[in-house]
Amino acid sequence: MWLTKLKIAIIEKNPDGLNKLLSDIPHLESQKEIEEAVYLLREATLMMHTLKDQTQESMKQIKKNLDFLRSMDIPTSKKFDTRS
Repeated sequence: MWLTKLKIAIIEKNPDGLNKLLSDIPHLESQKEIEEAVYLLREATLMMHTLKDQTQESMKQIKKNLDFLRSMDIPTSKKFDTRS
């Protein structure tokens, strides 16, 4: 059951589900289950690194967009002009 939930979390790219599953790893009985768990954990690690890299790239793009928008901003006076 745990391996099935792990597979689902990987397919759904669900970091919260992975975190929950990793905090409660059961004792695996057979060699086949252990090998499958190792393979799935490698896939989960790869997925997390990919998500991290994508998030980092998104943040860089957002920063570039904000910098561009700020550069296009027209400076205005903060003081109230009573002479007009």
